[in-house]
Amino acid sequence: MQLEQTIKSKRDVWSLVTIAVLGAYGLFLVYPLLNLLGQAVIDKATGRFSLAYFQRFFGKRYYFNTLLNSFKVTFGVTILTVGLGTPLAYIFTRYKIRGKAFVRILIILSSMSAPFIGAYSWILLLGRSGVITTFFRDSLGINIPSIYGFTGILIVLTLQLYPLIFLYVTGALKNVDNSLLEASDNLGCSGMRRFFIIIVPLILPTLFAGGLLVFMRSLADFGTPMLIGEGFRTFPVTIFEEFISELGGDDGFAAAISIIAIIITTFIFIIQRYLSRRKRFTMSSLNKIRPIEAKGLTRIVIHLYTYLLVGLSIMPQVYIIYTSFKKVNGTVFVPGYSLQSYADAFNKVGRAISNTLIIPGISLVVIVIFAALIAYITVRRRNFFTNIVDTVSMVPYIIPGSVIGITLLIAFNKPPILLSGTMLIMIIGLVLRRLPYTIRSSVAVLQQIPMNIEEAAMSLGSSKTKTFYKITVPMMAAGLIAGGILSWVTMISELSTAILLYVGRTKTLTVEIYTQIIRGNYGIAAALSTILAVLTVISLLIFNRVSKGGEISM
Repeated sequence: MQLEQTIKSKRDVWSLVTIAVLGAYGLFLVYPLLNLLGQAVIDKATGRFSLAYFQRFFGKRYYFNTLLNSFKVTFGVTILTVGLGTPLAYIFTRYKIRGKAFVRILIILSSMSAPFIGAYSWILLLGRSGVITTFFRDSLGINIPSIYGFTGILIVLTLQLYPLIFLYVTGALKNVDNSLLEASDNLGCSGMRRFFIIIVPLILPTLFAGGLLVFMRSLADFGTPMLIGEGFRTFPVTIFEEFISELGGDDGFAAAISIIAIIITTFIFIIQRYLSRRKRFTMSSLNKIRPIEAKGLTRIVIHLYTYLLVGLSIMPQVYIIYTSFKKVNGTVFVPGYSLQSYADAFNKVGRAISNTLIIPGISLVVIVIFAALIAYITVRRRNFFTNIVDTVSMVPYIIPGSVIGITLLIAFNKPPILLSGTMLIMIIGLVLRRLPYTIRSSVAVLQQIPMNIEEAAMSLGSSKTKTFYKITVPMMAAGLIAGGILSWVTMISELSTAILLYVGRTKTLTVEIYTQIIRGNYGIAAALSTILAVLTVISLLIFNRVSKGGEISM
């Protein structure tokens, strides 16, 4: 009744847009999640409510240990990334660093590839027969620990994800007034003491937000522990393996594990929001921090820290590019260089390359359109129903990618809506996963656009729809394009959702790279990883062009 009254009172296109968006989320997000819950708590034999699947999970130590292992990894990675990324962001903001622009590009590049590709590279470097491992063993007689197990997962994910903290904190430090630092100098508070007493409290809400993103990314990643975890099994690996094993029969257990994952991530998200709101404040930065020239020991330390950390994080990608040009005999690298791996990559798995352009490309168009519409109705047409849209649109942000894949497969693997095995279901999965990021960037831009500009256009006879696409959208373009490009970069490196939704004809680069690594075809895997890196670089160059040299921050 309330919805009908809203439509009658407004009688404009935005009411229809709101209904359409709610309908889309209802069909492709709410319905699959309710279906997932039904699979988890309804006994198929009796049709009655049952918690047997949950009792099975918590009743067997093997399953519960995978959950504890995931928490061990995610908390460890979150603490390390905050500890590494925050000082790096402060160094970049406060001091002049030689080659700063180039180093910043390397930091961003190291964060934009799929984590499992870094894991694969570290296997080549520090595996039992890795280049570094072999050198120390044969030349120096030193047996160094291999990359496998908990420590390896921690290293790979930390070096992959600390740039996210760097980008978040860099953005936050732009809002810190330099007069605070000058005042602290006058009071004798400088160096590390100033960093912990003044800077850290100012950026706490940002650290909570960045820490949440790192927590979610490390909790959801299954490619890294799958490749180098060996006996150290994590929660996402369990979800994947149990669901794959259940495809031919009862999938209720996989659904129950997915529900547990959603409850955990939701709980963490609520805690983060609560802490951020308690520490939130506003500051007008009239005098932004200006980089200064460090002197003496400080200069040496900050350059050494920066170059060492960034060098370690970019080394896996550099080594993968190098190995892509090495000769391969079967599945083994041999002395000499060749383009054979690239020839094999295009001849054997060329469709994966085209799919990586087509599927994320279509998804990107949908994301940009929906982001523009959702941002507009949640900012300019705020009411009860647009508030629901705003809330529901953020739900996929806290759901692991593998769970998104499972919910879609369970919901749409039978008539009347049969989507499993199609390109459409992969597009839906990517849109759900990456739309929240573009919505947030679009909302941020739209909130800075004065409403009176649109009101002036309408007072001159322009319709609401015409005002939107001729006045508002062009002013939102920078946010839409920037958010869209960053969504694109994450979509072309998506694995956790794609690995569950793909079939042979819809296989993407990340799925193909993972498949080739599992098969031991390291030459082809290296060539495909290099192609993916080139696509990422091109995307970042386009971002740089669109933003007119602006820096990526979050």
